Amino acid sequence: MKKVLIVIDMQNDFIDGALGTKEAVAIVPNVKRKIEEYKKAGHTVIFTRDTHDKDYLQSQEGKNLPVKHCIKGTDGWAISPQLDTSDSLIFDKGTFGSLSLMSYLSENYKDAEFEIIGLCTDICVISNALMLKAFLPEAVITVDASCCAGVTPQSHKNALEAMKMCQIQIINE
Repeated sequence: MKKVLIVIDMQNDFIDGALGTKEAVAIVPNVKRKIEEYKKAGHTVIFTRDTHDKDYLQSQEGKNLPVKHCIKGTDGWAISPQLDTSDSLIFDKGTFGSLSLMSYLSENYKDAEFEIIGLCTDICVISNALMLKAFLPEAVITVDASCCAGVTPQSHKNALEAMKMCQIQIINE
C-alpha cells in the first residue's frame, strides 16, 4: 500500500513569525520525526506552502485577517529549515485548500493511504483533509493531532472533532 504524508504549511510565519504560536513551535520536533519516518520507509512526503503576494491585504483573506504573512520570497514564507524537504514535492497554494494538490493526488495516488499534519489544524489542515475526502471518498485519511496546532488550543480541538465526524481518523490526541 502506498502511503503519503502531507505536511501542511510548516512555514516560519506560522511557527514563530507573524502568526506563530507556542503550540506551533512545540510540534516542530514531532513533525520532523514523522517526516523522517516516512522518508526512511520510502513513502512519499508532500509539502504545501501558503503563498501570498505583496498585495495580500487587498484580498478577501487579507481583509479578514489583516496580518501580512507568507509573502512569496520572504523568510516567513519558507518552510522551517528544521524540516527535510529534499526529494519532496512542494505545492504553493494561495488559499486554505489546494485544488492542484487534490488533482495531483487523485491522479497519482488513488489507492494510497494519507496522513496529514501541520498548521493550522482549524484552517488549512481541516480544509485539505475535507477536500481530500471529497476527491477520494474511499481513501483512508489520518490526521496526527500531535503534529498539528491550531490558531488556539480550543479551535484545534474543534477542528479535530469536525474531521472525526467526516470519517477522518484522528490519532495521538
